[in-house]
Amino acid sequence: IMLLTDPEVESSLLISSDEGATYQKYRLNFYILSLLFHPEQEDWILAYSHNQKLYSSVEFGRRWQLVHERVAAFFHWLKPLLNSCPDTCLFVCVCVGAEALYVTCKLQNCTDANKGKPFPGYIDPNSLVVQDEYVFVQVSTAGRPVYYVSAKRDVFTPMKLPKYTLPKELHVISTDENRVVAAVQEWNQNETYNLYVSDTSGVFYTLALENVVSSMGLEGNVMVDLYEVAGIKGMFLANKKTDYQVKTYITYNRGRDWRLLQAPSKDLRGSSIHCVLPYCSLHLHLHVSANPYTSGNIASRESAPGIIVASGSIGSELTTNNVSVFITSDAGNAWRQIFDEEYAVLYLDQGGALVAIRHTPLPIQHLWLSFDKGRQWNKYSFTNTPLFVDGVLGEPGEETLIMTIFGHVSHRSEWQLVKIDFRSIFNRRCTEADYQTWHLHNQGEPCLMGVKRIYRKLKPTSRCVMGKTYSVTMTSGSCDCTEADFECDYGYERRTDGKCSPAFWFHPSSVSRSCTTGMTFLNSTGYRKVVSNNCTAGVIAEYTARRQQCPAQAPRGLHLVTSEGTLTATLGANVTFLIFLEEGDGVKTSITVDFGDGHALTYSNVSSMEDGIKHIYKTVGIYRVLATAENSLGSETATLYLHVTCQLEHIHLSAPFVAVKNKEVNLTAVLWPSQVGTVTYIWWIGNNTEPLITLEGSVACTFSREGINTITVQVSAGNSILQDRKTVAVHEYFQSHLLAFSSNLDEHNPDVPEWRLDVSRVIRNSLIQATGVTEDQLLVTVLPGLPTAAEFFLLPDKQTPEGKPEKSSAHLDQLSEVLLSALNQNLVQFTLRPGVQVTVYAAHLSAAPLVDTSENHSGSAMLMLLSVVVAGLAVFVIYKFKSPPALMV
Repeated sequence: IMLLTDPEVESSLLISSDEGATYQKYRLNFYILSLLFHPEQEDWILAYSHNQKLYSSVEFGRRWQLVHERVAAFFHWLKPLLNSCPDTCLFVCVCVGAEALYVTCKLQNCTDANKGKPFPGYIDPNSLVVQDEYVFVQVSTAGRPVYYVSAKRDVFTPMKLPKYTLPKELHVISTDENRVVAAVQEWNQNETYNLYVSDTSGVFYTLALENVVSSMGLEGNVMVDLYEVAGIKGMFLANKKTDYQVKTYITYNRGRDWRLLQAPSKDLRGSSIHCVLPYCSLHLHLHVSANPYTSGNIASRESAPGIIVASGSIGSELTTNNVSVFITSDAGNAWRQIFDEEYAVLYLDQGGALVAIRHTPLPIQHLWLSFDKGRQWNKYSFTNTPLFVDGVLGEPGEETLIMTIFGHVSHRSEWQLVKIDFRSIFNRRCTEADYQTWHLHNQGEPCLMGVKRIYRKLKPTSRCVMGKTYSVTMTSGSCDCTEADFECDYGYERRTDGKCSPAFWFHPSSVSRSCTTGMTFLNSTGYRKVVSNNCTAGVIAEYTARRQQCPAQAPRGLHLVTSEGTLTATLGANVTFLIFLEEGDGVKTSITVDFGDGHALTYSNVSSMEDGIKHIYKTVGIYRVLATAENSLGSETATLYLHVTCQLEHIHLSAPFVAVKNKEVNLTAVLWPSQVGTVTYIWWIGNNTEPLITLEGSVACTFSREGINTITVQVSAGNSILQDRKTVAVHEYFQSHLLAFSSNLDEHNPDVPEWRLDVSRVIRNSLIQATGVTEDQLLVTVLPGLPTAAEFFLLPDKQTPEGKPEKSSAHLDQLSEVLLSALNQNLVQFTLRPGVQVTVYAAHLSAAPLVDTSENHSGSAMLMLLSVVVAGLAVFVIYKFKSPPALMV
């Protein structure tokens, strides 16, 4: 017995080896979120911790070792098949990281050198499923999921559903008998699923039943109304939605044929039930309880073949009112009503006796016991005080005659456990005379799954204990094959006359790429025998695939994708290309891959590329990757345009600080690194509600209103989006001049926006103090880059009467002279820090006029300013990144 302590108190395990008489405490250095015990080695355990670490123990939790870090919450025990490894060499498979990888490793040695990656690329997180000899993964490509399967630990192959199935979701329902049953929700479905069954490889799927209803479990899991009957292989029950009604169907041949259930002819009171197929039938609730202490709506047992107990209703459809309990003892051919309200029914003595407890929120103290498959029920009291029943648990083993009922006397009381031993009711062991035989059939048809099966069961009049030595002693005899033993093969659909014909999208002449010229292959007749069907002779030769010589075939259906299913790659990282060929001689078809960057590789055949082709791009850009498959009969090409990008680290929006109303200005987004691949620019200018989207880093715009306008540019590159924002003051006219500084300022210039903003404010205050210019008429901005430069702007006086712009223009001329005079006389200074006095000068870069208020203004001043800004940025880039850290190389 193992107990886990409350993690809020401590992290420990309490382990008992004497059925709970004593416990030994073992402290842990991690917190356990979940445990997974090995299906065969009882002391082997996997533990998943809160920090995504996976631990293992081979000593029932007494000692632990770290298996792997960064493990998603999906991990499985994976036993090698075909005795490829001794029992001590079992594997664990995990799903690692946000970009999930399917990794396998030996439990005793899970180092990087010993890890395997059976699937060559990334898979979708939480998509790993390991069931029997099959492993399933999912990869989303261009927004659509692609499902892969590995049978018997072989290479992964895309699952072949009918071409236009287009699944939204896929759930593996069953994998027994070397066959996969999958529930698929297709593009046009919301609350129903279609059932598909595979061949033995788990690759090729055909439709078994449409529109099976589903519901959502308490933990958000999808529950499909499909029930596999225990004890009889190939028998399923399903609830299908037809014309807005839910009806229950049964199959005896793994979904090849389905029919409605015949309702009982009489009710509990012996009155006749008028229910005629197909207008009226029996419908069952097929939910199985995930809680081992509570019963579901339906139950069957491996040791009691043919006995099914289920709750349901009679009529044109399944309903949740007027629910009764029904039983069949001949595998669904004849049903009887045993209760007219819901009861939980448990199997005792391998189905020799049945116990029923009423489903009710009220306290109860009685149960019912039947020895004749529910024909008669005897009432027994199991407690003196009525009990609110919380659950019922049978002792381990199919032969049990002991059960435990637990509940509470009141809502405030402790749990009460009542153990019931039924052995005293029986006075003898069963003998051969107590048994009778029965024939499995489907409405009189004795050949099911290709054989006639005969079972033995207890006579209704016998009241004895079968015990552990009881065996169903099934005998069988083979049947001749008929058309009913075959289902439509992949790519074929059943017509209304029952014949299988090719679907409109399927080419019957297509041959698998594994077919080599000179060898033979099995050419389908459009049919395949139902898996596990054991019929012989009869029409088997007519319906079985025929072996033929592989024809020489040109390559057809060449597919080229990246292992991640994306059209982007990161500069300097390994890109894995996967190539699939639908038709053609794979062994004799060569493949050439041109990566588009001057490098190409040629492979002699398709099979040599099953692990993918890896390539590293060293330059950002868009590359045309071309794959060519070629043999003596022809060639086929596939093209992929791959966007190779690197991470965008920084952007800067270059915009004028002040602009003239209705005059065009240029806006430029400068990137670092300058080459990051395909880039999209999104511009939000002024009060525009819709953005301007460009592929270029510069745009021209005009402002029709005076005032402050905000400009935002967003740059989208790969998976990253960065933005920068600037404000532009718009006026009818202005004057400006560039400023320079004493060289000591450069030593203290970190060239970040915040520093430039603060220094701009200090310079502006110094100019105002030295010249007396009013605050409303002066703006100052420090430009990016080194050497440090700035610009001042003189704006019109807001107090100037309207209609006299010439007076304001003349006033700006006077202010400009005052400012330039103060600058030329070194009157403008400020203290950057103690001991660092900075002098501001008027820059003399050109004789071109920096002030322009005329109508034929050509923008030369603004062009000059922008050139200085861009030059400054270039200097900044070289200065800041001239010695990049080793990590960036």
